[in-house]
Amino acid sequence: MCGIVGYIGEQDATSILLNGLKRLEYRGYDSAGVAVVNGGLTVKKRVGKVSVLDRVLQTEPVSGTVGIGHTRWATHGAPNDLNAHPHTDEDGEIALIHNGIIENYAALKKKLAADGYTFRSETDTEVLVVLIRAFYDELGDMAKAFRYALKQVVGAYGIAMVSAFDPNRLYVARNGSPLAIGIGDGEFIVASDASAIVQHTRQVVYLDDGEMAVIERDRYVTKRIDDDTTVDKEVEEVEFDLAEIEKGGYDHFMLKEIFEQPETIRNAMRGRLDSEASTVRLGGLMNVIDRLRDAQRLIIVGCGTSFHAGLVGEYLIEGLAGIPVEVEYASEFRYRDPIITKDDIVIAISQSGETSDTLAALREAKRRGAMTLGIVNVVGSSIARETDAGVYSHAGPEIGVASTKAFTSQLMVLALMAVKLARMKRMSASEGEAVLAALRELPEKVEYALSRHEQIQEIAKAYAQAPNFLYLGRGYNYPVALEGALKLKEISYIHAEGYPAAEMKHGPIALIDENMPVVFIAAQDGVYNKVVSNIEEVRARNGRVIAITNEGNQQIEGLAEHVIYVPETLPFLSPIINVLPLQLLSYYMAVERGCNVDQPRNLAKSVTVE
Repeated sequence: MCGIVGYIGEQDATSILLNGLKRLEYRGYDSAGVAVVNGGLTVKKRVGKVSVLDRVLQTEPVSGTVGIGHTRWATHGAPNDLNAHPHTDEDGEIALIHNGIIENYAALKKKLAADGYTFRSETDTEVLVVLIRAFYDELGDMAKAFRYALKQVVGAYGIAMVSAFDPNRLYVARNGSPLAIGIGDGEFIVASDASAIVQHTRQVVYLDDGEMAVIERDRYVTKRIDDDTTVDKEVEEVEFDLAEIEKGGYDHFMLKEIFEQPETIRNAMRGRLDSEASTVRLGGLMNVIDRLRDAQRLIIVGCGTSFHAGLVGEYLIEGLAGIPVEVEYASEFRYRDPIITKDDIVIAISQSGETSDTLAALREAKRRGAMTLGIVNVVGSSIARETDAGVYSHAGPEIGVASTKAFTSQLMVLALMAVKLARMKRMSASEGEAVLAALRELPEKVEYALSRHEQIQEIAKAYAQAPNFLYLGRGYNYPVALEGALKLKEISYIHAEGYPAAEMKHGPIALIDENMPVVFIAAQDGVYNKVVSNIEEVRARNGRVIAITNEGNQQIEGLAEHVIYVPETLPFLSPIINVLPLQLLSYYMAVERGCNVDQPRNLAKSVTVE
C-alpha cells in the first residue's frame, strides 16, 4: 500500500520525487524519504507526512538526476525515522524502497547476520537490501545481485533500487504489488500507480508479477526474475488527465469525489444502453455472456466497500435474472478451502484492481477451474489482466482513501450486468424500456440528492460528538447500511454498526437509548412498512432517528427527528441514490471532529499487502 516513485533522466530528481510522493500519499503517510545518486548516495527520510520531508529538503537540499522516493504505510516496524524508507546496506551504497511484505525475512536475516552483515531497523525491507549487497559482494554485478536476491524472497513486493556502484541505472521489480514505468523523452518515471506519472508522460508499461526492469536514461529492459529471459512489454496510454487528480477547488478529495458521482455514473453507462433492443451492451463480457447467462452459480468476492457492492449485486442478479449468487469476503474465501467447480463463475470486485486478498481469491478460483470476471476501475491492473473477461467502472482516479464514487460506479456496473442477464432470461422488452428510462434519469437524480448537502451538514453538527451510530436497512438497502457505517468509522473514528433492520431486535436494540443516533434507509419499496415498524421500535426506546426516504413521503416526518429526502427510482437502483446522504454525513461528521478526511489514521487506499 506504500507509494513508490523513481526517476532517471536529465532533470533534478528530488523535485520530481517529491511531487510524485505528494500524488501517492493516499497510499500511506506514516513516513517518507528519498535517496538520490550524486557521486555517492544521499538519503533523507522522516517520520510523518510528505510535507515534513519537504521541509527537510528545503533546508538540506539534495541534487542529482537519478533517485527513488517512498511514502510508507507501516507493516514491519513502528513508524519512525529509522524504519522509514529508503533502506540502505550498512555502507550506504545501495538504497531500496519496497511496497509489500517479505514473508521469509526472519530466516534471511538470521543467515545474513551469521555471515557478518548488520541491521539497524525493524523492517523486512532492510533485509532485502542487505541481501542484495551480499550477492553483489560475491558477484560484482548489480543486475545479477538484484535478480538473485529476489529469487530468494518469499512474499509480495514492488521495489525500486539505486546504487552508487551502478549510478546510471534504476532497478525495479514486481511480485504482487503494482508498479508502472512511465516512458518520457530521455527519462523514465516509475511509480506505484500512474497518478505520479501522468504529469510527465501518458505512455506507461505495467510490470507483471515475477518481472524486473533495468532502466537507463535512453532505454529499459524487462526480464523474468526466474530465468532472466527478456520480456517484450506493450506500451499503454494513461486515460485520465492531471486535472482529475487535483482537488479542483474542493476542501478535500473525498468531497470532490462525492460530487463527481453524477458524471461517474454517466461514464459507467456511456455507450452501454441499447435502446433499439431495450437492453444493455457490455463489450467486455461479449465473449462470455452466454456462459454467464447459463451459470448455475455466481460467486462475488471483494473487500470492504467492494464487498458491500457485491452484496447489492447479489440482490440485483438474483432478483432480476434469477441466477444464484454467493458473496464472500475475499480474505476469507482464499483460506477456507471453498467448493468451486468448473461450472462456477467468480466475479472479483476491486477499485484498484490490485487488492491483495481479492487477487489471491481470484487466482484460487482460476486454479480450481472456474471462469473469472473482474469489475475494476483501474485499466491495466492485475485483476483486469488476469480475469477471463470483465467490465471497467470508469470512475476515474479516486484519491480519497474512503471510497465513494468507486462504490456507486461498481453498483452501476452490477446493475447493468443484472439487466443484461435479465433481458436474456426473463425480462420483457417493455420492462427493459422502463429500466433504460430509469437508468437515463439516474445521474440527474443523483445530482438532486447531493443538492441537500447543507441540510446534511447541519445534521452532522448536531451529532458530531456521538460515540456510537447504528445504521439499519432492508432488502437492497441493507448493504447500504453497512456501507454507511463503514464510511463513518473510516473517517470520523466514531464506532458504527450496520444491520438488517429486522435484526435489530436480535441484539442491537439493547444499545438504544436517548444517546444513540439510528440512521434508517426507509425507501418506499416492498419492505417500507416493515422499516417503519422498526423505526417505531427505536422511538419507543428514545433512540434518535435520522431517516432517508423518498420525496413526498409525509408519513416519515412524524417518526424521525431528521428526514433526508432523495428522489425515487426503481427499487434495485435505489442504493445508488440512498448511499449519497450517508457519504455526505460521514464527510461532514469528520470535518466537524477535525479529522483528516482524505488520510484517515491507519488506513491506505489500495490494500496490496495481506
